[in-house]
Amino acid sequence: MSGTFGQLILAAVIYVGVVLVLGFVATRRASKSPTEYFLAGRALGPVVLFMALFGTNNTSFVLVGIPGLSYNLGLGVFGLNAPVVALGIPLTFWAIGSPAWRWARKLDALTPAELYAKRLGSPAVGFLLFFLFTLYTIPYMTQGVKSAALILAESSDGALSMTMAAVGVVVIALVYTSLGGMRATAWTNVFQGAVFMVFMAACFFLMSSSLGGLSSAMEQVDPAKLVVGTGGLFAPRAWASWGLVIALSVIVFPHMLVRLMSAKDERSLQTVCRYYPIALALLWIPAVLIGVWGSAAFPNLENSDEIFQKMTAAHLPPALGALGFLAVLSAVMSTLDAQILTLGSMVMRDVLEPLRGRRLPAGTEVWLGRFFSLGIGATVLILAITWNESIFGISRKAFEGYLTLFPTLLLGVRWARFTAAGALASMVIGNLVLVLGWMGKLPLFGFLPPFWALVAGFAAAIGVSLMSRPALPSTAVAREE
Repeated sequence: MSGTFGQLILAAVIYVGVVLVLGFVATRRASKSPTEYFLAGRALGPVVLFMALFGTNNTSFVLVGIPGLSYNLGLGVFGLNAPVVALGIPLTFWAIGSPAWRWARKLDALTPAELYAKRLGSPAVGFLLFFLFTLYTIPYMTQGVKSAALILAESSDGALSMTMAAVGVVVIALVYTSLGGMRATAWTNVFQGAVFMVFMAACFFLMSSSLGGLSSAMEQVDPAKLVVGTGGLFAPRAWASWGLVIALSVIVFPHMLVRLMSAKDERSLQTVCRYYPIALALLWIPAVLIGVWGSAAFPNLENSDEIFQKMTAAHLPPALGALGFLAVLSAVMSTLDAQILTLGSMVMRDVLEPLRGRRLPAGTEVWLGRFFSLGIGATVLILAITWNESIFGISRKAFEGYLTLFPTLLLGVRWARFTAAGALASMVIGNLVLVLGWMGKLPLFGFLPPFWALVAGFAAAIGVSLMSRPALPSTAVAREE
C-alpha cells in the first residue's frame, strides 16, 4: 500500500488506541457476570448487533482471499458466492439463530455447545460440538492472522516481518477482547466494520477511475475472465455443493451464533436479516473486481493473495494507504476477537465445568475465560507462521467442516423429536464422510465432499432420532453465585 511507513505506524497507533479505549470502557461492565462478559448482557440492539455480525462475518477471506480467487477464476466468482451468501445467511439467521436465541435465554446457555448440550440433555453433545467447533475455527482464525501478516509485512516495505506482524495482530486482539469481553468486541466491530466498508467503497470508485473508468478497466481484462467458467467449482454439481457450503456454514461459526444469542430481542434479529443481503452484495462487488482488474494489471503472480496489496498500492492515492492498512487490520480483528472470546468461553463452560459438575464462581469464570483465550491466541499464532497454504484453501477446509454441524444445529432447535443420539450420530458420520471424500475414498458423482457429508449428516440425524428417545431439556449444572 502506498502510504509511507511512518503513516502506517501513525494509523496503527490511532487504531490500537481506539480499540483499547473501547476495551477499557467495556471492562467496567464485563467483570460483573459471565453473561455480561460472554454475551454483553444479552442486550445488543439492532445497529450494534448488525455491525458485530457483519464485521465478524467479513474477515480477510473477503478482502484478501476473494480478490485472490477472482484473480485466477474471474468475474464468475461473484456469482459463485455472493448471491447464495446474501440470501442464504439471513435465512439461516431466521431458521437457527432466532430459535437458538429463545432457547439460550430459557436454558441460561452462554455458548452454542452449552445450548445444544442442555437442549438435548446430553453433556456428550456439548463435548463433541466443542471439539468440532474448535477443530474448524482454529484454521479459520489462522487464515485471518496469516493474511493480515502478509498484507502488513508487504505494506511496511520489509520493516515488519510476517512473524512480527502476526504477533502484533494477535496481541492487540487478545488485549481488548480480554478486557471487555463481548461488549468490547461488539463496540469495536462497529468501528472496524465502518473502516473496511468505507475503504472497499473507495476502492471501487478510485481504482476504476485510476484505470480510466469502469468501461476502460473492464476492457483491459482478458475476456475469458469476464465469463463464468465451465469446470472446477463452476461445474453445476460443484457449484451447488459450494453454494450449500458458503450459504449454510456461516450460522455454524460459533462466533456468529453466539453473537445472535447476545441480541436484545427478536426484533433486532429481524432488522439484521432485512439489511444483511444488501450490505454483503455491496462489499463483494469491489472485492471481486479488485482481483479481476488485477489479473490484467499484474499478470502471472505466483501468489494471487498478494493482488489486494499490489492493486491498492498502484491505483489508490497515497493518502489512502494508511486506510487500506487499517481496512485489512479491521477485517481480521473484527473476526479474530469474536473467535478468541467464543473458544475461550467454550473451553470453560463446555469442558471444565461439566467435568467438575458445578459452576465456578462468576468472577472465576471470567478470569479463566481470559486465561484460555491466551492459549488459543498462541496456538493460532504458531499456525499462522508455519501453515503454508493459500488463504482460500485454509478457509475452504474450515467452511466445509462447519457444514457437517448444520443438521445438528438446525434440528436441535426446530425438531422436538430430535435426540442426543441423533446429534452424535450426525456429527460423527458427517465428518467421517467429509474426511473420506477429501481423501478420495468415496465416489462423489461430480459433487464436492461436503455435499455428501451434509446428506449423510441429515440421514443419520433423522434415522437415529426416530430410533431413540428424546430427553427433556436440561439445566443440569446449577449456577453458583
